[in-house]
Amino acid sequence: MTNLSPRNLIILAGAGSFGLLGGAFIFQALGYAPCAMCIWQRWPHAVAILLGVIGAVVPSAAIALFGAGAALTTGIIGVYHTGVERDWWEGPSSCTGAGDGIAGLSGGDLLATTGPKLILCDQVSWEFLTLSMPSWNALFSFVLAAVWIAAAMRSRLA
Repeated sequence: MTNLSPRNLIILAGAGSFGLLGGAFIFQALGYAPCAMCIWQRWPHAVAILLGVIGAVVPSAAIALFGAGAALTTGIIGVYHTGVERDWWEGPSSCTGAGDGIAGLSGGDLLATTGPKLILCDQVSWEFLTLSMPSWNALFSFVLAAVWIAAAMRSRLA
């Protein structure tokens, strides 16, 4: 990485987000439906990909810093999501097992509930080496943030 230009570092970081977002869609195609927080983690990657494309044409420290911000954002969401999965803290009641549950529903309401299955944010659906998908996303996103920051630093020195 020491010999890469700011432009090449930006392309590398944008491609990294493209790979992570593509991996998320592959897992979804394999039957691992995303929860709400998983979707939240995808948006900053989409921004980073767009910044990578722009930075490939017009590399600048500002673009690289915005890319670092996007990577850090998805990484932070990944850490937060990991904490919700591991019961370190509570997550939003809209996608966790918290809340009233079915207490306020009548029998008719229960029978009328059809549609897609609700995917809970506080359940680990897949893990590898004891890390869940949000944990891996956070880890790789922080590495990508470092690449974006390296691009910004090299842009300022160039």
